[in-house]
This record gives sequence, C-alpha cells and structure tokens, in this order.
Amino acid sequence: MGCATPALPPLLFTNGSISSHQNISMTNLNNMVKVNDAGGYKWRLVIAYDGTKYAGWQYQESPPTIQLMLEKALIQITKLGRKELYLIGAGRTDAGVHAWGQVAHFVTPFNYTSLDSVHAALNGLLPKDIRVREISAAVPEFHARFSSCSKVYRYQIYNDTFMDPFQRHWAYHCAYKLNASKMREAAEYFVGKHDFTAFANATREDGVPDPLKTITRFDVIQMGSLLQLEVEGSGFLYRQVRNMVALLIQIGKEALDSNIVPMILETKDRRELAKYTTFPASPHGLCLVSVKYKEDHLKLPLDSPLTSFGRHHTITNCKLPFD
Repeated sequence: MGCATPALPPLLFTNGSISSHQNISMTNLNNMVKVNDAGGYKWRLVIAYDGTKYAGWQYQESPPTIQLMLEKALIQITKLGRKELYLIGAGRTDAGVHAWGQVAHFVTPFNYTSLDSVHAALNGLLPKDIRVREISAAVPEFHARFSSCSKVYRYQIYNDTFMDPFQRHWAYHCAYKLNASKMREAAEYFVGKHDFTAFANATREDGVPDPLKTITRFDVIQMGSLLQLEVEGSGFLYRQVRNMVALLIQIGKEALDSNIVPMILETKDRRELAKYTTFPASPHGLCLVSVKYKEDHLKLPLDSPLTSFGRHHTITNCKLPFD
C-alpha cells in the first residue's frame, strides 16, 4: 500500500460577523451544514505555522500553543466544545519549531455542503503566523497520527561569518565553516532501520515508544550559505531529528569522524551521544515539511464537499457610465 503527501486573536466577532477582511457571516456558515443524527464526520486540515511565538503543538493555555489557537477558532465556527471536536495532530512539534505541512483532524456531528467559507473563516480567526492551507473531508479510517506512513523534516543552517537577519527566525547560525561532504557522508549512516534510542530524549508523554524507526533518506543540500538537512522517516522519537543534526554539525566542523554515527547507534544509550554533543540543535531551524499517508485513507468519502485550497480574490469588471 503506497503513501501520498497530502497571544489570543483579536476580537473575533462584531455584530454577528467574523472580524476580518473575509467578513463571513456565522449565519451563512450555519446554513451550509447538513445534520446527521446517525454519526459524525471527520475533517482533515493541512496547516502551516511559524512556531517562534508558540510553546509547540500540544494543547496548553499558557504560553499558547498551535493546537490551542486552532481549537479556539474551531470552537467559534462550529459552536462545539474541544472534547467534541477531538482535534489531533500528526506530530507534536516542540516550542519554536515550524511547520509547512502539519496535518490534523477533527470531527463534527454535521456535514458541510461547502468548505470554502469554513476555510476562510478559520484563517480569518487565526493569527497571521498560523494558516490552514487545506481542508477536506476524511474517511472514518483516517487518523492524522496513526494513518501516517512517513514524515519529512527540514533543518536549515545558515553557515557564514554573520547571520542573515532575514533568516534569523528560520535557520540556525553557525559561524564555523562546515564540511557539507563530511555531513552528507555521515547522514547516510542514519538511512535504514535502526534503534534510535541513543538519539532520543526521555519523555513521559508517550509511555515507552518503539525505538525502531526507518529513515528512507537524509539529504544534505548546499545552497550558498544556506545548508538544508532534509530527512524522511517512518516516524521519529522525541527530539531525534534535532539530536541527529547536532551530531552532524560537530562532524561538519571536523571535530568528529563520520563513522561516529554507527558507533553511537550501536550503543542504544543517550549518554553516549552526550559525550560528543550536549544539547539538541536549536528548535528554530527545524520545520515539519510534510506528512505522507496511506493512499486509501486520503480518499474523499461519499457525499462530501470538495477539498478547499482557499479562494482567490478576483476583480470584477464594472461598466462606467459615459455621457
């Protein structure tokens, strides 16, 4: 079976309408649903966000998180409680980590006849550093987390004597000249199925996770002063990507040989990695690029509205009166 890629907001309502340039009436939204007493409906979101101001994905009130902001907007639109919405993300990005293709799902007891207005309303309510890129109906079998068959993360390093001020929120600055060839050679050792216990930080949230993960590619791409490390895998342990990058940076500085990677993997001991690099790479250089799913879980259910990718604004032609 294959895989496919698929601060509180300002005053939300004024005189019954959403306070945004969209100005979409909540009455209109309510008129665009079909109620079904037999069961609920599932909806898939693709979300992009700048994680600079947020304490990661996972729900908490303060400091705010991405899940909190999404739920606030969905509650306003659907008039459902957060327990009814049951919003679940594909992965729990850390504080300061960004996303271009985070995926989440939620449920409603009603079916929408159109998603364009719901999509516009969501982005009208969300702060500008969080955007819903896509919203679609989902089959009951779809689960944002458990239907996933791979994730793609990208880590950006700005490798020059001084930091480009326009990259400061989205790339880690390394003034040491890095040897990209050595990093590329070392990254190849991560490819394949391995026990990544040595590259995971401890967490109490997920119990005892399976340490066996499969990495299908780990690319090191030089783009002038910008170095992109892009890794795709079946899943990742807590802070695994940032720990792998931290070691690759030490190898890029030529402080370590590339063959240190299989040696550390073999130990299955986080304390071994700590001998060579104390902390994970800074979170602001990391971005969740995409989440890939089983193809049959991405099919649209019967009697569902079309997927919304957002509406383009157009200028209508007007006829000017002439004497």
